Amino acid sequence: MKFDRLRLSNFKPYADTDLRFDDGVTVIHGLNGSGKSSLLEACFFALYGSKALDGTLDDAVTTGADETDVELWFTHAGEEYRITRELRRSGGSVSTRTCVLEGADSTVEGARDVREFVGDDLLRMDSEAFRNCAYIRQGEVNRLINASPRERREMIDDLLQLGKLEEYRERASDARLGVEDVLADERGGLNKLDEQIDAKEEQDLHDRLNQLKSDLSDLGSEIERFEGNRDDARETKEAAVSIIEEAEERESELEDLTEEIEQKEASIRETESERETLLEQITEIREDVDEREAELEGLADAAGIDAATETAVADARETLDEREAELREQRQEQRDRVTTLESEVESLETEANRLREQAAEKRERAEELEAAADDAESDLEALREDIDDVAAEHAELEAKFADEPIGMGEAEAHREQIREELEAVREEIQTTVEELSVARKTVEEAEELLEAGNCPECGQPVEDSPHVDTLEADRERVEALEAELGERNGEKAQLQADLETAESLVEAESRAESLADKQEMLEERAETLKADAEEGRADAKGLREAADELAEDAEETETEAEGQAEEATAARERVADLDEELTELDQRRERLDDVEDAIDAIDDAEDQIDRLREKRESKAELAAERRDRLDDLRERREGLREKFDRERVEQARNKLESAADYLERVEGKLEELDEQRDGLTGKIGSVQAEIRSLEALREDRDQLAETVADLESLHEETETLEQTYGDLRAELRQRNVESLERMLNETFDLAYGNDAYSHIELDGEYELTVYQKDGTPLSPDQLSGGERALFNLSLRCAIYRLLSEGIEGAAPTPPLILDEPTVFLDSGHVSRLADLIEEMRGFGVRQILIVSHDEELVDAAADLVTVEKDTTTNRSTARREDAATLAGVKAMLESGD
Repeated sequence: MKFDRLRLSNFKPYADTDLRFDDGVTVIHGLNGSGKSSLLEACFFALYGSKALDGTLDDAVTTGADETDVELWFTHAGEEYRITRELRRSGGSVSTRTCVLEGADSTVEGARDVREFVGDDLLRMDSEAFRNCAYIRQGEVNRLINASPRERREMIDDLLQLGKLEEYRERASDARLGVEDVLADERGGLNKLDEQIDAKEEQDLHDRLNQLKSDLSDLGSEIERFEGNRDDARETKEAAVSIIEEAEERESELEDLTEEIEQKEASIRETESERETLLEQITEIREDVDEREAELEGLADAAGIDAATETAVADARETLDEREAELREQRQEQRDRVTTLESEVESLETEANRLREQAAEKRERAEELEAAADDAESDLEALREDIDDVAAEHAELEAKFADEPIGMGEAEAHREQIREELEAVREEIQTTVEELSVARKTVEEAEELLEAGNCPECGQPVEDSPHVDTLEADRERVEALEAELGERNGEKAQLQADLETAESLVEAESRAESLADKQEMLEERAETLKADAEEGRADAKGLREAADELAEDAEETETEAEGQAEEATAARERVADLDEELTELDQRRERLDDVEDAIDAIDDAEDQIDRLREKRESKAELAAERRDRLDDLRERREGLREKFDRERVEQARNKLESAADYLERVEGKLEELDEQRDGLTGKIGSVQAEIRSLEALREDRDQLAETVADLESLHEETETLEQTYGDLRAELRQRNVESLERMLNETFDLAYGNDAYSHIELDGEYELTVYQKDGTPLSPDQLSGGERALFNLSLRCAIYRLLSEGIEGAAPTPPLILDEPTVFLDSGHVSRLADLIEEMRGFGVRQILIVSHDEELVDAAADLVTVEKDTTTNRSTARREDAATLAGVKAMLESGD
């Protein structure tokens, strides 16, 4: 597999990033915390989704964003693919909205389906295996070594596809155990069936069945006789019931007719009473109409109309409406005028106040400027005194140079010259001291020899020696050197005194320069203060003149506002007059309403009288109908009374009582016989069930015997299959252990390059042992930090190499990803790591991605990805750069060309 392109939108610190990857080694570098590792995590997330995140989906979304898009293009086994994952925030949680994997010939949708397709069909490794093999994350380089032996076995077996064999062996073992459980159950069931069959054969079931059937036949004949008698009794009972029910129905009908006749008589009386009430209401309403008609003429006169008619009222109302509309229009015009005038008055008053405030502000500002000018003039006088003091001090410093051999500006050079002369004299003194020391030692040795009688030059006896006169010359040499040393010390003392004088002159010269600068600055400040004072007084004068003009404008504006206020008062008075006239119109309209209400009330009363008359006539018709119905009911009641026969009804009741008594007794007997028959039937059914059960048991036993035989055969097969998977897994693990041990030693030798260790041993359970040159075994955790990091990198690379060589051509491995692999390595080990990475390229690893800020790894990269974070937005950006071009530029900078 090779990553081709990665596009991010709002993933962790990346707002919008589009990055391409090539074959070879790509180093992602940048400052700590800039987001380098997030690029690799995005690739891992694209392949495996939430399983690739240490946290939740919410952690993948950029802070402040609600949507995240991740797209990864990659090539695998010669086919091109693209995975798209889109996250969306809804409410307080984040979920996957879209997850699609697109290939040349297939499309997979859904987060789970995409993850399973990548893990099962493409890479044949889940997210955990991917992390153990190809993705060495920051801080996880020791993952395999720190794991427990069982966890390490499972990790490596899963990577080398041996976990499937163990899974199959465990399935075969589970199947064997399952077969054993079932076989034991079935054997127990077979024994139980044999016992049940023997027990049932001893019961002589067929003879028992024949005797029970004979008893049931005899009991049936007796039940038939009693049932015949019961049927005769039931017919007698039914005939008696029919007679009694017919009589009861006629009696009930007579009662109902009597009740209905009474109800009809009562309803006729009620209807007549309602007709009397309606007549009274009609009379009352007619009297009220007469009174209203008498009042109507007076209401018409009050309303100012000639006749009390609806037409006259409508004409008067139309005239009032026209006048009201005219008055309301005039009133609105005056109200609008009042509003306009009041607004103008308010605006003018506001403007006048504003002008007065501006005038006051300008006068206040003028006062401030005058005060500032006074302060500036006061400061100017004090400043001129300071200038005079500085000038006087500067003159005193210049006077110091009057008696010196140098002038102002030559003190620094003069001091350096004295220092050089003093240093030369000190060197001469040192030389003289050394020569004097040698000379004195020579004289002392010569004097000791003379005292011993030997020549001071050759050590021979003094007698007849040619070198007797040398001692005197040495003594003269000592005296000359002592005199020279005294002169040099005198020169040194004088030069030191001159140096102190020169130092004071340098200080004076520096102070004079400082005073000159200060004097210049003070004079510039004085000019500024003078100009500020003059400008402030001029500005204050202008502000006062402007304030006077503003005050005059304010007076004029206020006068105009008073005139507008008078006009507004007149307009308000006109509005009041119009309101009074409108009130009079409302009163006239109310009087018209009274006339109209009276007319409507009279019309309503006439209508009500008509309705009441119609209702009274309807009540009269209803009363006539009820009288006719009452006559029919009375005639029908007399007919029913004539048909009722009480003696026949009494005979029927006696027969009913006798039949019911017999039925009660015969039902008890039949129930007893039915119970006996049910008991026999139950016993027959039970015996028949026992016979069927016996036959079923015999069939079940035959089938179960066949099942036991099949299970015994299956048990042998599962035992063989379990052993086969176990042997195959052990054989393949041993092969892989040998290959992995060889590759681990090769990679560790390349990465470490040290003679301290002879080899690494890997046993069948993936236990690792490092041997020193003297044969001492060590556990990997006994290595130093850097050695342990290289050891773990070597192990991970060896596993990756074994996996790559083992399945090459069938399922190419993913890119090798190293996140900050140099954390525990010194510079020497980093060089070895660079060699290891180059060697992995030689083993055929198509693409290696490294996160590191180590310059040596950066220089070894074919491509560079630079990651930077904007500290203001806290957002990261990544750009791809050509490593060869950057290396050339770096070389030019280092050479100085």
